Amino acid sequence: MKVGIDVIEIERVRRALRRVGFRDRCFTTAEQAYCDSRPHPAQSYAARFAGKEAVGKALGCGVRFTWREVEIVGRPRPGVRLSGRTAAFAERVAAGAIDLSLTHSREIAAAVCVVSPRG
Repeated sequence: MKVGIDVIEIERVRRALRRVGFRDRCFTTAEQAYCDSRPHPAQSYAARFAGKEAVGKALGCGVRFTWREVEIVGRPRPGVRLSGRTAAFAERVAAGAIDLSLTHSREIAAAVCVVSPRG
């Protein structure tokens, strides 16, 4: 079993959202639709950003993955959908189930990911 955790300031993500290309580089169309539908989109974007970081850490590939290859799906309980090189990496390291928990306050977003061994 492997664990990854990440914490990020929501204001940092709020500033990044103002930059051209950040949304499209880091989030899938479905993630953007969900976050933009929320009352405070920056909080949702920050939680998903932390989630992607936590998944990368738990898998052991860190930030070598492409952001859009780790998609946070599902409501109310978040799930993870991997694609591309990240999915191939998960296959190589025999990653099994991926469990993810996201949370945020007004200022901080955090995520914890647990990856079970395949078996």
